[in-house]
Amino acid sequence: MQNLTNYGQQLVNNLSAKYNLSYDAVMHMLISVNNGAGSMAQFNCPELGGSGQWMRGGMTMVGDMFNHGLKMTVDNICNDLANGLANQLVFAEIPQGMPGSSIWWPGDLGQPFSSGAQNNLRYAVFPNRLAVELNGQVTVYDTLDNNIGGVSQQQGSDNSLTFSSQYGTLSVNSLPIVSGNASAPTTNFAQPSYTPEPEPQASQAPMMTTSSVDDVIQLIEKLARLKEIGAISEQDYNTKKAELLTRI
Repeated sequence: MQNLTNYGQQLVNNLSAKYNLSYDAVMHMLISVNNGAGSMAQFNCPELGGSGQWMRGGMTMVGDMFNHGLKMTVDNICNDLANGLANQLVFAEIPQGMPGSSIWWPGDLGQPFSSGAQNNLRYAVFPNRLAVELNGQVTVYDTLDNNIGGVSQQQGSDNSLTFSSQYGTLSVNSLPIVSGNASAPTTNFAQPSYTPEPEPQASQAPMMTTSSVDDVIQLIEKLARLKEIGAISEQDYNTKKAELLTRI
């Protein structure tokens, strides 16, 4: 775990006392908010109702969706943590390129114009280059003439990666490798003139976005109101809610 600065340590202790939460619970939320760049968080904290999601200025989802007090607590602590991360150095700096560093890509690439993270994957997009860190291993690809819009981790055990471009959805392994190693074969290079068929969207596990999460939350809340007025049964509600949560 990355070490905290003196300010970071004080922040965690103060919020632990403020919200009557354990040190570990606040640390878990701090890491989740930090991983979401201070604007979103996906967490699984028993003291805060288990699994949940938070988006700054948007919706907050907790395991007990009708517990508005819990929602408020999660929203408040996440906002406090996000403000702390924005105003002061919370985590001790790790040199670029070292495990755990926020600047994990090779230094000669400069600053990315787009980046993101999902599970054990991080990516950063540069002019003509795509850097991907998977399980701590960094690989840099030549993006050819693709305009990279985002990287997703496919469902399944192979951890295959895809990216979106003006040509549709393509495999990261179809790009030439500039540096690093990839677990999949590297000989299947994409040609700029070739436009492959997009892979079925249903097979992807897209990264959490504001629009997708908000839409699902709104649908679940509408379902809850329908259940309250007797328009649908408890069983129908639970079935549809489980189906909607798989979209996030």
